[in-house]
Amino acid sequence: MDCSCHAADAIDGSLTKRKHLPSNHMLSFVLVSLLCVVGPFGLAQAPVLSKIDPPNWWTQLPDPMLLVQGEHLQGAQFSVQNSNTTIDLVRTSPNGHWAFLKLGIKSAKPGSFLLEARNSAGATSFPYTLAAREKAAANPQGFSSRDTMYLIMTDRFADGDPDNNRQPGMTYDRNDPHAWHGGDLRGIRQHLDYLQDLGVNTVWITPVDQNREPDSYHGYGTTDMYKVDEHFGTLADLTALATDLHARGMKLVLDIVPNHVGPAHPWVEDSPTPDWFHGTKAQHRLAQGNFRALMDPDASARDRKDVLDGWFVDLLPDMNQENPLAAQYLIQNTIWWVQETSADGLRLDTFPYVGRQFWHDFHARLTEIFPHLTTVGEVFNGTFAMPPMLNSFFAGGVIRSGGTTDIDTGLYTPFDYPFFSVIRDVTVRNAPMTDLANLFRQDSVYPHPDRLVTLLGSHDTKRFMSEPGATPEKLLLAFGILLTTRGTPVIYSGDEIGMAGGEDPDNRRDFPGGFEPQKSSTNAFLPARRSTDEASVHDAVKRLLLLRNRVKELQQGKQQLVQSDEDTIAYVRGLNLKRGCAAGQGRVLVLANKSDIVRRLNIDMNETSMEGCTRSEPLLGDKHSVQVSSHSISADVAPLGLTVVQLR
Repeated sequence: MDCSCHAADAIDGSLTKRKHLPSNHMLSFVLVSLLCVVGPFGLAQAPVLSKIDPPNWWTQLPDPMLLVQGEHLQGAQFSVQNSNTTIDLVRTSPNGHWAFLKLGIKSAKPGSFLLEARNSAGATSFPYTLAAREKAAANPQGFSSRDTMYLIMTDRFADGDPDNNRQPGMTYDRNDPHAWHGGDLRGIRQHLDYLQDLGVNTVWITPVDQNREPDSYHGYGTTDMYKVDEHFGTLADLTALATDLHARGMKLVLDIVPNHVGPAHPWVEDSPTPDWFHGTKAQHRLAQGNFRALMDPDASARDRKDVLDGWFVDLLPDMNQENPLAAQYLIQNTIWWVQETSADGLRLDTFPYVGRQFWHDFHARLTEIFPHLTTVGEVFNGTFAMPPMLNSFFAGGVIRSGGTTDIDTGLYTPFDYPFFSVIRDVTVRNAPMTDLANLFRQDSVYPHPDRLVTLLGSHDTKRFMSEPGATPEKLLLAFGILLTTRGTPVIYSGDEIGMAGGEDPDNRRDFPGGFEPQKSSTNAFLPARRSTDEASVHDAVKRLLLLRNRVKELQQGKQQLVQSDEDTIAYVRGLNLKRGCAAGQGRVLVLANKSDIVRRLNIDMNETSMEGCTRSEPLLGDKHSVQVSSHSISADVAPLGLTVVQLR
């Protein structure tokens, strides 16, 4: 029976439409309405309330739209007890399992109240809480180029609570690369000393919301967007992690997934509205990574929909953000996580697969509430062919023309996957260093190239050390460029010790030392238990981070390319590149050499941002080889080496 009656307004109809029904249709409508209330056997059934999203809210925030889950909600009257909160709108699903309630909280005071649903058969109530917002000091601080991120796949980092490893119906097996391995939030908290000693100050963790599937250890197949997965701990564990990080002057970045949910989400079999998803489990598009179709004003609607409406990997149900109720649900969900945790920033998964209007509205609302919150979008389709022009199309701060909508996404920055591709080409695929120079020459396509989040790899790519021809020396050269060039660098957990790993899921091996019993004696968290190779890479990365953290030009400076050839590149970082050293502006010169011999670089400083520099202080590399004259600088750069010089 497909019932559609309810207190205020049905999703699929209105009283205005009904009053024009012919008499025989009106009789049918009345009979259906009665069945909705009393049931097929003539027995009235009282409403049942089983779940409310979001589970709580805050005063001084926008009025929330509640998604209520239950039974027999069609025809029910909803009210609020013991509060001056109001219900401004009611919509229920035809089967009576879902109700959308818009709360008016502008006059509400912090506290708890009862939400009541009543029909002729009875009433039921559900407790709800409006809390007072935290002081501004607890609000997000945002990440920027001053920071260095560290990406943690929670399940594969450290097991701090073995008691939560085995969950009903889930597969826990550390020998199975597709199963849950036991890493959790407490495990991260227990190793913050390691991260702080390394020199990173911002921790990005993969999604923490519930993924009740045997192989969803990664977190990208949510089954409840308002619960922390039991494998990872509790909401209290997550807020404790944020508190611990903030106490150290560190930051937290949450991974948010508005594009899709997991195939086991209850919505897949029972959606709150008929168009909650793009397509259905039985009939849907396969998501395609042809992002150029979104830029091309002449692209077919088919090609655009294959990106925006397709189910990712033909498995993950694609949310329909064009549905205003679904869009509001997703935006509210993000507000809830940020407010609950005081997270500082967001990583936005599968960014191009979601429409630009949604992202515009998403960022407008988030920025209104959390002015300093910053976001980084994943613009990646699994290939190395990601030119800067295409990547920049998704950046915020500018209205882009193309596709069907000209709009500013509001995104703080995309990841710099073009850099990821080129740095690997240059260091392990024998591409010329001029390819990196040409990449930097395209920075003008970005409204804010200094914000780009640069990376050598992630949980979605093969590990650097598993690339054919990779060596620890080449990895350290790549790290040297990553940590001295423009942007906000991110280090994938394990790269700082030279971990290997092929394609997914081999690139998600357990961090050595985070799990017991260990298969080997190494524990990368402890200096005395690192292998020789782990220690050499770790210590070199730590020195690079120490340099970056104490030289403000490397954190905040603009970048000027001054020279490149087949094997070398030279670039300058400075807070104000329009004025030379004579005006008191400091400069940092970075020289990189990918060849297997020492290269002596001679650079003419005339008509560059280094003009007027007369003094030098080598910060990294051979301190005795650097020579500065009134118009030029020369330095010997070691094979697969980096030289960094402070100029004044």
